[in-house]
Amino acid sequence: MKYTKARFFKCALQLNPYSYIAYRGQEHTMTEDEYNQQLVDACLEAQVEVVGIADHGSVKELDKLRNLFIQNGIVVFPGFEIASSEKVHFVCLFGEDKTSQELERILGRLSKLDPAEGILPTDLSAVQLIDSVEEIGGFVFAAHSTTASGVLKSKMNHIWKYPKLRAAQIPANLSDLKGGELDFYRDVFLNKNAEYRRERPMAVINAADIKEPAEVANPRATCLIKMTQPCFDSFKQAFLDPGSRVRLNSEKPENYASAIERIRFVGGYLDGLDIELSEHLNAVIGGRGTGKSTLLECIRFAMNMQAQSTEAKLQHKKVIDSNLAAGGMVKLTVRSATMHGRRFEITRKFGDQPVVVDDAGKVSPHQPRDLLPGLELYGQNEIFELTRNQASRNQLIERFLDSEHAEFDVLIEKVQQRLVGNRGGILGALQARSDILADVERLPKLQDQAKQFKALGLDEKLKIVPKLEKERQLVALIDEELNRTRESLDFLKDNLPDLAFIADQVLEGLPHAALFAEQRKALNDLDQALKQGLQQFEKAYKTSVERIDPLQEQLELAIEGDEQTLEKAFGEIPSSQGKTGRQIGSEYQQLLKRIEQIKPKQAAVQTRDSQLRELYAERKKLLLELAEANSGRLSKMQKSIKSLNKKLDGKVKLTLNNESNRRPILDYLLGCRIEGVGERRLEWVLSSGFSPAALAETIRQGEQALKTAGWDSGLTTSVIQGLCKLQESQLLELEELTLPEEMGIELNVTHGEQTANFKQIDDLSTGQQCTAVLHLLLLENEDPLILDQPEDNLDNAFIAERIVAELRDAKLSRQFLFATHNANIPVFGDAEWIGVLSVDEGKGRILPEQQGAIDLPAIQRLAAEILEGGKSAFNQRREKYGFQ
Repeated sequence: MKYTKARFFKCALQLNPYSYIAYRGQEHTMTEDEYNQQLVDACLEAQVEVVGIADHGSVKELDKLRNLFIQNGIVVFPGFEIASSEKVHFVCLFGEDKTSQELERILGRLSKLDPAEGILPTDLSAVQLIDSVEEIGGFVFAAHSTTASGVLKSKMNHIWKYPKLRAAQIPANLSDLKGGELDFYRDVFLNKNAEYRRERPMAVINAADIKEPAEVANPRATCLIKMTQPCFDSFKQAFLDPGSRVRLNSEKPENYASAIERIRFVGGYLDGLDIELSEHLNAVIGGRGTGKSTLLECIRFAMNMQAQSTEAKLQHKKVIDSNLAAGGMVKLTVRSATMHGRRFEITRKFGDQPVVVDDAGKVSPHQPRDLLPGLELYGQNEIFELTRNQASRNQLIERFLDSEHAEFDVLIEKVQQRLVGNRGGILGALQARSDILADVERLPKLQDQAKQFKALGLDEKLKIVPKLEKERQLVALIDEELNRTRESLDFLKDNLPDLAFIADQVLEGLPHAALFAEQRKALNDLDQALKQGLQQFEKAYKTSVERIDPLQEQLELAIEGDEQTLEKAFGEIPSSQGKTGRQIGSEYQQLLKRIEQIKPKQAAVQTRDSQLRELYAERKKLLLELAEANSGRLSKMQKSIKSLNKKLDGKVKLTLNNESNRRPILDYLLGCRIEGVGERRLEWVLSSGFSPAALAETIRQGEQALKTAGWDSGLTTSVIQGLCKLQESQLLELEELTLPEEMGIELNVTHGEQTANFKQIDDLSTGQQCTAVLHLLLLENEDPLILDQPEDNLDNAFIAERIVAELRDAKLSRQFLFATHNANIPVFGDAEWIGVLSVDEGKGRILPEQQGAIDLPAIQRLAAEILEGGKSAFNQRREKYGFQ
């Protein structure tokens, strides 16, 4: 077996051999060999991997049963059950290499009685018994502590409080201990009873006396112990940290989270590195320059993730270029919660894009971030950079909010798009009105000029001119109508029902194909009816065109004939002011045409005015919809933040400051380049409470409205005059601005049980700022969190007291990978996988024997050397602190 990461092993810690039934006053119905084989089979079926064999005061039948377990790959801790002088029962277990002869001698040494009378109490007290077993190298737990001869049933609080007693067996779950005497047991186990309170809570195990094979299947006969390798040293180590390493079967949560299960490198600095990570807490340790950051940045590279800041992006590129540029490749095996637990392999070679292969070996259309959308990876100092940017803080918090406000985000975007369209309509209508109005305003002048021509007696001779112009306009309108009709017919022809999407081959196998077939028939009937109608329309159109075209030609010829007649009439006009009669007539003709062209535009101005009133009314309604959508979004976010604050449990407090960032207004006005108005003269915008829409409307009302608006005194006369010179297009853009909210982050800076003292993130030290953000990053997420040396910017006391405590809980349902120099994270966080990076011949290596949890002696030694400076340095610090 390859043991490189800690996991839970199912352990049955009190199996009894064949002869134990006689202690119960019963007889077997099977032989010893049959009993032993059935016991082993029952353990294999229940997936028990470690057993403790503990008869009452005897080890006589140990070897035969132990050998059979070993042959079937099950680890055996031999031992016995014994009663102290207080008649309290304990199970004593020993290392897997202890022989039955050694155990006989130990049993005799402990009982100081005749081994043949092993069921009798020893004359050692419980404390003496526990001390003696520990001195020998064994492990003691209190047997059936809540029933007869149990330490709690016997009300032996001095034994219970003895620090070297680290585990006690109960026949059920803590949640089952309710009512009467059971309440007492539950309070004691929860360390709430003052008379039984321990410095370290007692480990709770299920290890019922198994006297027949069928009892192995009972969940309360076994418990879960986390070890890297199932051995006695790791077993004992687990009880030094039972909060992380000891579980009842009922307590182990199902883990449906994502995980990076395996990382491999081909080429580059980490060439040949092949590691399997735990789905819980992982820590990469090693000296500086061994490649911890390289490992994490290569994960970012394979996942095609972008760093958060410019500095982090530059650092990422530098690491990848220097470590993978020589044709290096990274391969990740991931389990995706988003894809319902499916596994994928992500491969990326330097210079190429990532390739995703699914569990069937086929190239997947998914991108790496589709598989782990919530994956968070922060390089060195990247968290610190995140704290300095309000927009980044907002994005971080929003990731943890409920998604209910997202529906308003969609609505807001749609309203803003409609506002942009409305703005285009208003500006277009204003421009058209302006163009028309310019002509209409010229009409009185043109009419006055016409009077002068009339004074020459031309009116009677040229009275046909406006009529001919009117006819030309009508001819053009008739052509327009025909063209519009033609376009409509072509559009209808191009958009007849297309039934290919509902063909027989599409419907084949569908459960309701018959209903779809009926609908297809109805659509087909519609298609045929429209085609028949189109034929009639085409025919009618053709007939109309054939009738109209000759008439249009006759009209054009008649108009041209009349205009030629006019040309002749111009010759009869007397010369005047140096102009010939023909010149005078031609000018008058053009003047009358222009007047006739402008007259219809008088009505068009009224039409445009009406259109503008409708557009502005629509805009007012849209601005109201935008305000309502923003309010709805705010309400949902406030509710979500309230829920989030509960999860943060008084460590961090979040606040939502709606539309508190008024900088967009100031930036927009600066962009308008108002003459003589710079940023200092616009600072009143930041402290006032008006909306962008209110400011735009007030500007439209003029200088007096701005003076009486009641805003800050910074609104000087020159600023008011400058604002009133803004174009309508600028005011429309101004009122469309949406002011972003700001997420406030406050950290409780007190320790322990002190009264909470929250401080705003901008008032915190660098370490405290990063601590506040890390509390957020540790919130629920089904995808991994990867951090490079988070301790660089963290307060060490906060790491030990808060971050590690949260990690121990969070790692049960989420994967973490840290590169770190801080012992608190891998040791007190009880990392399931610790990988020690070293350099060998210029390459980064994590050897198989340098992987595992802190229960492996090799990992203990390396962690002490790298993280603590070695045993001597650690002891010197301990002595200087005055710790025993």
